[in-house]
Amino acid sequence: MATVSFDKATRIYPGSTKPAVDALEIDIEDGEFLVLVGPSGCGKSTSLRMLAGLEDVNGGAIRIGDRDVTHLPPKDRDIAMVFQNYALYPHMTVADNMGFALKIAGVNKAEIRQKVEEAAKILDLTEYLDRKPKALSGGQRQRVAMGRAIVREPQVFLMDEPLSNLDAKLRVSTRTQIASLQRRLGITTVYVTHDQVEAMTMGDRVAVLKDGLLQQIDTPRNMYDRPANLFVAGFIGSPAMNLVEVPITDGGVKFGKSVVPVQRDAIAAATDKTVTVGVRPEHFEVSDADEGLAVTVNVVEELGADAYVYGTAKVGDDAMDLVVRVSGRDVPEKGSQLHVVPRSGETHVFSTSTGARLSD
Repeated sequence: MATVSFDKATRIYPGSTKPAVDALEIDIEDGEFLVLVGPSGCGKSTSLRMLAGLEDVNGGAIRIGDRDVTHLPPKDRDIAMVFQNYALYPHMTVADNMGFALKIAGVNKAEIRQKVEEAAKILDLTEYLDRKPKALSGGQRQRVAMGRAIVREPQVFLMDEPLSNLDAKLRVSTRTQIASLQRRLGITTVYVTHDQVEAMTMGDRVAVLKDGLLQQIDTPRNMYDRPANLFVAGFIGSPAMNLVEVPITDGGVKFGKSVVPVQRDAIAAATDKTVTVGVRPEHFEVSDADEGLAVTVNVVEELGADAYVYGTAKVGDDAMDLVVRVSGRDVPEKGSQLHVVPRSGETHVFSTSTGARLSD
């Protein structure tokens, strides 16, 4: 097993002046499951491909364990990659697909068979070893791709959106399998996804990228509770955090008809006349009185125990969309009005101009 470190690693594609990955600095611990997440074009797959040796590194360095692998070819890096499209050989059986890399490396047949059978047992593939990929479901094919990586016993697993070709229900069960498998094997894993729910449920730590720049790296819980800036606040969480620009007033911020107290330090650090306050959907209190923000109910998404109200509120001269979580037993009518106030101590304060977090 091994640590992995990106040391100011930069990738600039030919013909472009803007880096696809800009001075990326991440230290991944031995046996850690790190998830790279962000919107399309943020540089997450490029970062993974740099680590794999499939993209050139134009600046900085990449290390696996004590070795500088920045300019080593992929075959000398001791990594195994699992792709989105499985990349299985259609004419080979499952067993041959899983053992192919070992066969190329000159490992004897008995040892290959032993390793393939061990991996198949872990992945619940034993009964499919003599089948061809076309006779398998998408989830089974993905497990074969995982098996092919496991038998090589690499120092690092690299996974590039391995679940995006699966249907929603299978994606949930497979992500649980991958996370528990990684914990059992203890192999350092770097996993790329655009799905922040996947990132939050699988990773020991999550790194959020935007435009090639690292925005924040932290545990899923810390990232949810203390997003470093407006981008992370709006990206992490499903439904997303509500972000409302509000004026600063004596004792806090003006939130509709109410003054909501926020940390004095956050107000003191603000350089604008307004701040952007973030409130998660579950951190609103619905008020019986005529206070806070008036939200007109557009759509109600009922989930059984809870319901999400998607509504519109007038903030200053602008109408903005808000999401509020309410009890599934007390669901408002479509077209009605709710008055909501952020729960005390559950607000996040950001600079409107820079997007940086101001509250502790």
